[in-house]
Amino acid sequence: MKTTDTPPAGAVGERPPGRKTAGAAVNTKRHSEGKTLNVFSHGMLILWSFMVVLPLLWAVMTSFKTDRAIFTSPWSLPTSLEFGNWSRAWTQAHMSDYFLNTVLVVGGSLIGTMLFGSMAAYVLARFEFPGNRFIYFLFIGGMSFPIILALVPLFYVMNNMGMLNTLHGLILVYIAYSLPFTVFFLTAFFRTLPTSVAEAALIDGASHARTYFQVMLPMAKPGLISVGIFNFLGQWNQYMLPTVLNTDQDRKVLSQGLVQLAVSQGYKGDWSGLFAGLVMAMLPVLAAYIIFQRQVVAGLTAGALK
Repeated sequence: MKTTDTPPAGAVGERPPGRKTAGAAVNTKRHSEGKTLNVFSHGMLILWSFMVVLPLLWAVMTSFKTDRAIFTSPWSLPTSLEFGNWSRAWTQAHMSDYFLNTVLVVGGSLIGTMLFGSMAAYVLARFEFPGNRFIYFLFIGGMSFPIILALVPLFYVMNNMGMLNTLHGLILVYIAYSLPFTVFFLTAFFRTLPTSVAEAALIDGASHARTYFQVMLPMAKPGLISVGIFNFLGQWNQYMLPTVLNTDQDRKVLSQGLVQLAVSQGYKGDWSGLFAGLVMAMLPVLAAYIIFQRQVVAGLTAGALK
């Protein structure tokens, strides 16, 4: 007669009674640590948001106050909206002229930067030729070169070329100043795009130029928008280059106009008009980021997701 032995307690296949309790304790500890970390990170994000948003709201609020209200009650809401501050800054302080010059310079330089930068990045990313890496590292080296070291020779070069105190000269300088970062960013982005699409277009008889403009460039739209936003922010807020290369009163840009408005006040102090001009300079930047924030995030993460 065949008998079956009953396995003793604690045999193989049976979990010891203390192991389940230890695992639950570890999971509880990890959960509490993760919850603490989330609370800390969310708290820091909320604090950072207040540090960024509150000064902007205070500047907008102050632009609708009188000069007396700015100094007597700087943190209170305006009792009445003084829209005359905006009209005075727009007309009497010549902010309209500075705004138009800035739009022309930044618009022209942004188009040129994106066109030439994307073409150079596409060639460096897709074609192998002698000197490819050398040219690429030259662009990267331009990112590490401080612009302040080039101001004096750049001034004389622009003067000899007859482009000093001109908007088109400032556009060319902005393009050269923004190309290194644009080429660096877009070269890495073009390398993430599939080569099979470009090869299929070439097999169908498309030229390299047509493949670039009609196939590859639309695919690189997230990266183009991202680097375009960064270039727009840098060129819109640029102060050092126009101060050195553009001293003509009729061709000054918005950053120069704000400084001139602040300095020319003396003891008179048109602080309400100054805050109104400051908000005018901030609004296009804020609007551009709010409109294209999804594209900026998509462009920054596209390389990591592929």
